[in-house]
Amino acid sequence: MRNFFFLLISFAFFACQSETNSLSTWSELNLLEHGIPFSILAPDSAKVETIDFGNIMKDVTVRGGDDYFVQIFASDAKSTDVSKLKSEALMEVKEEKHFSKIVEESDQGFLYESKRDSSTTYYGFRYVRLQGSKEYVLQNGFRGFFTEDQARSMYKAVSTTLSK
Repeated sequence: MRNFFFLLISFAFFACQSETNSLSTWSELNLLEHGIPFSILAPDSAKVETIDFGNIMKDVTVRGGDDYFVQIFASDAKSTDVSKLKSEALMEVKEEKHFSKIVEESDQGFLYESKRDSSTTYYGFRYVRLQGSKEYVLQNGFRGFFTEDQARSMYKAVSTTLSK
C-alpha cells in the first residue's frame, strides 16, 4: 500500500512538472513576418499559418503538438480602451452554450472553464492586445479540448511580455 501511495505521488509530481516545464522550454516566436507586430512563447516545433481576409481581419494560427494551439485575430480596433475590448470578449465567452465559469482574470484577459456534459470539462482563454490602430484577440484554437494546465500555459505564453 505504501508503495502504491509513493507511486501515485511520484506520478502526480512528474505530471505537474511536465506541464510546467513545457512553458519553460518554449521559446520566443516573432510573428512580424505573419503581420503580427509582437512575439509570443511557443514550442520550437510550432507551425504558423495565416489567413488574410483583406481589410477585415487576419487569422494567424500557431500550433505545436496536441497541447498548444493559439489563434490570433487581428482587426481594426473598435475602441482604444483595452478594458472595453476585454469586456466584449468576456461577454462573448459567457454567451457560449457550454460556458461554466471564469477561472482567472487580468486586465487584458481571462481563463475560463466550459462543461460539455457531466464528464467533459475543458478550458480556454482570451487575451486582448491593442497596438496602434489594431486590436489583437489571442485565444485557444477552436479545434480540440484543453486541460486547465494546457490552457493556462498557452495563456501565459501569449500574455508574457517579451523583451525585444
